[in-house]
Amino acid sequence: MSKQERWSRLLELLAVDGKLDVEQAAAAVDVSPATLRRDLDELAEQRLLVRTRGGAIAHGVSYELPLRYKSSRRASEKQRIARAVADLLTVGDVIGLNGGTTTTEVARALALRAGGPAGESGDGQSGPMYTVVTNALNIAGELAVRPQFKIVVTGGVARPQTYELVGPLTAGVLNEVVLDVAVLGVDGVDPKLGIMTHQEDEAGISRLFAERARRVVLVTDSSKMGKRAFARICGLDRVDSLVIDSEIAPDMVARLTEAGIDVVTV
Repeated sequence: MSKQERWSRLLELLAVDGKLDVEQAAAAVDVSPATLRRDLDELAEQRLLVRTRGGAIAHGVSYELPLRYKSSRRASEKQRIARAVADLLTVGDVIGLNGGTTTTEVARALALRAGGPAGESGDGQSGPMYTVVTNALNIAGELAVRPQFKIVVTGGVARPQTYELVGPLTAGVLNEVVLDVAVLGVDGVDPKLGIMTHQEDEAGISRLFAERARRVVLVTDSSKMGKRAFARICGLDRVDSLVIDSEIAPDMVARLTEAGIDVVTV
């Protein structure tokens, strides 16, 4: 297990339990207690946790993993989901992408589908194949160097945990565009409450993405199903399609299908 993977695992454990014990955490990631203590010290220096005498505790009651530490979780599922989403999109589409690990994989899958390395057009055409509107700085950075894409980046204030731009400036741009498809990543999906995320400012921007789009495609892995997060984005009645890994429970598929959502499992 690499250091990055080890840190991701430690932060996942912290997100679940709210605290870490040195001995137990060392066993969980298969390192010595001395190495584990150094890991915790370095994570504390980045203000990702608070060191205690016997381990560490999370910052505050609500704990959100920074995007850079979530990218290795369920990576293969997210890549399959992303490829399936790319198959649903058409050349010429205006696509909205909010931030998150799964939508980042969607951007990468689109880049591969467009063809050609950065700086070359995959189909020999001079114009862009897709227009992508995003409030995610990392997604914009990956696609901006590719001539197959016209990238529209919203304004706003950057959140360091997710690289997303939020606030009135972000909303101002989204209110002036029309999208063919909004591809949304979320932190929770509840059959009654709808789709949710951890932060209310991000929820408001994702809601705008949905409102400005002709079609809404929800992308998430099955671990988010049945879970709730703090801020509601919208109800399931606004979602047209869900692309998800095959571990989703059959009864959940049935409930979503009854609600009029096209469920695509990969």
